[in-house]
Amino acid sequence: MLDKFFTIEDEVEKEIVEKKSRFIAKILKVNSEEEVSSKLAEVKKMHRDAKHNVFAYRIANGSERFSDDGEPSGTAGVPILDILRGENLQNVLVVVTRYFGGILLGTGGLVRAYSGATKEAILSSKKVEMKLCSEYEIVVEYGYYDIVNHYVQKNKIPIKKVEYGQKICINIVLEKSKEKGILAEITEITDRSAKISNIDTYYYA
Repeated sequence: MLDKFFTIEDEVEKEIVEKKSRFIAKILKVNSEEEVSSKLAEVKKMHRDAKHNVFAYRIANGSERFSDDGEPSGTAGVPILDILRGENLQNVLVVVTRYFGGILLGTGGLVRAYSGATKEAILSSKKVEMKLCSEYEIVVEYGYYDIVNHYVQKNKIPIKKVEYGQKICINIVLEKSKEKGILAEITEITDRSAKISNIDTYYYA
């Protein structure tokens, strides 16, 4: 798995016109190939009268794919995918819908149009860095809570939840690259009394 990658915060749609043909680029956040299929179907349904719905996507698990959707090979899907690679974007789907304007653009014109629409959408979107993290449950006696809480706040460690029972249970999110050092320090400041359990691993902004 990647230690970190960039994705987008929200979906964005931008349109350009090239020799009367409309190119509508939509960039969407996706987390799986199943989600790609669902969102692609939604876009195609919205633009059912369009001549082409070209797409490319990249998923953080290493999956990537493109489709020219009837355009000449290499003029549509590949340029979009190349841009996503160049921008180091993952968990992103770009669909560029073309409404044909009656004038042929040629291979060079098609590459410029599909690339241009994609770049416009990316420029208008907000990038978010996602980091591979683990969620840990820290169980401590009440007497150690203030010490742990101060440490967590000081180091700006995200807290997912805090539960109060016979002991206090604190769920925190740690970057995989930093977790060993942080857990060692928590163990030390609680005099080795903290019970630490790994709950989950996922990408976190």
